[in-house]
Amino acid sequence: MDAEIRRIAINTGGGDAPGLNAVIRATVLAARRRGWEVVGIRKGYHGLLQGDGVIPLRRADVRGIAHQGGTILGTTNRGNPFEWPMRESDGSTTLYDRSGEVMERFRNLGLDALVAIGGDGSMKIASRFAELGMPVVGVPKTIDNDLEGTVTTFGFHTAVSIASDAVGRLHSTAEAHDRVFVIEVMGRYAGWIALHAGIAGGADAILIPEIPYSIESVCEKVRQREMRGRHFSVVVIAEGARESEGEISTLGAAAPGEAVRLGGAGHKLAQEIGQRTGKETRTVVLGHLQRAGGPVAYDRVIAQRFGAAAVKVIARREFSVMVALDPPDILTVPLSEVSGRMKCVPLDSDTVESVREMGICLGD
Repeated sequence: MDAEIRRIAINTGGGDAPGLNAVIRATVLAARRRGWEVVGIRKGYHGLLQGDGVIPLRRADVRGIAHQGGTILGTTNRGNPFEWPMRESDGSTTLYDRSGEVMERFRNLGLDALVAIGGDGSMKIASRFAELGMPVVGVPKTIDNDLEGTVTTFGFHTAVSIASDAVGRLHSTAEAHDRVFVIEVMGRYAGWIALHAGIAGGADAILIPEIPYSIESVCEKVRQREMRGRHFSVVVIAEGARESEGEISTLGAAAPGEAVRLGGAGHKLAQEIGQRTGKETRTVVLGHLQRAGGPVAYDRVIAQRFGAAAVKVIARREFSVMVALDPPDILTVPLSEVSGRMKCVPLDSDTVESVREMGICLGD
């Protein structure tokens, strides 16, 4: 018979997202209720590679944190143990595989399971550790909502709420000055935030990575509004959007072990609109505001459902899976089916069709 579960660990990896603390709280409460000991690993897997990186998580440690943003465990998007960057004496950076050290530390701590909370990169790492024999259950986290296997990820609704509020607010200043405002939002290579925030905020054009855009198409939308006496326009663009014949805008080459930093799409588009239409154009980059602060109610609820579900999955010793939302239920999907895949906006979806029906420009 399998040994009884006695001690589990939690870590949070990748970029922070509203709702991380809510997951931690629910996981700790559900595990403690079963009599399990819970520890937290600081900053992804860093805590298993340094002496003071593992901390106890008791009921008192998670009291009142569900509404708080960030994560009490800290996080990093530069902590892949399979490609660990280390600076050499000559100043160069070399990637090393330190997964064996992580596995050894995991065993030495007497851990029976890991709840790995993260996005696509974190699930890929979790899947690789599962292949090495680590008992892992993943929890889907990303404001980008681009993780396969789940209808939604916690953090997404908060990001959309923040972005849509900003888009809506910018209408008044755009109209007051007869300007075009271009608002750049996060999302990396998926357009979920841009699409939903653009609809909710009343944007005139929404540009997403899934639909390479024509600048002339966007400018024509601005001209049409001008002819109808609407002397201002609001355009939402995802950071990963690109022209039909262009490249995705980045903030320079990525360092070894780091993801490419996207940015500049909004500024580039605004310059082109100004030059082609003669309209005064401004750019607003929302950036990290979209994942800062506390989660909205929906994300608090779904995050805690995920945390409680992860404990139930561990209790029945179902590992190498990720908990996922399949409304109205929380199910599990194999990590192998999530790892290395990205959920993009379906172009035949009702949401995209609704945008077209309302006459909002998608740039094509």
